[in-house]
Amino acid sequence: MTYRNTQAARSRQGHPHQGFTLLELMITVGIVSILATIALPSYTAYIDRARRAEARTALLDAAQFMQRFYAANNTYVGAGTAMPAALKRTPANGTQAYAIQVAAGATATSYTLQAVPQGPMTGDECGTLSITSTGVRGRTGSQTLERCWK
Repeated sequence: MTYRNTQAARSRQGHPHQGFTLLELMITVGIVSILATIALPSYTAYIDRARRAEARTALLDAAQFMQRFYAANNTYVGAGTAMPAALKRTPANGTQAYAIQVAAGATATSYTLQAVPQGPMTGDECGTLSITSTGVRGRTGSQTLERCWK
C-alpha cells in the first residue's frame, strides 16, 4: 500500500487530521492578548515598586555614610563629594533608575539626601524621594508619603 492510499484509508476510518484550525488559533491569540493586557501594567507597577524600594535602601545607606562622615569630621560639608560612587546611584550597575545626591543647602550640621528618578523611573508617581539629617522623609510626587516610603 502506498503512502497516499494509507492517508485515504485513515481518513475513511474516522481518524482526524492533526493540527489546529484557524479559529482555534485566533481564540488562543485572543486569550493571550487579554492576559497580556491585564498582566503587563501589573508587572510594570511591581518593577517600579522594587526600584523605589532599592532607592529607599540606597538613601538610608547614604544617610549612614553621612553620619559616619560627620562623626569623623564634625561636619556634613564635603560628605557628598566623599560619598562612594556605589552610593550615588541605584542600582549600582545596570540601567540607572535613581541618582542619589546631597541637595543644595547642606550645612555643617544638616543635610538633605535626594533620590532623583532617572531613565525608566522618570515620571514616577512618587517623584524625588528625600530624607533629612533628622530622619524626616519626603517625596515630590503626587502619591502619598506612606505609599512611597512603604
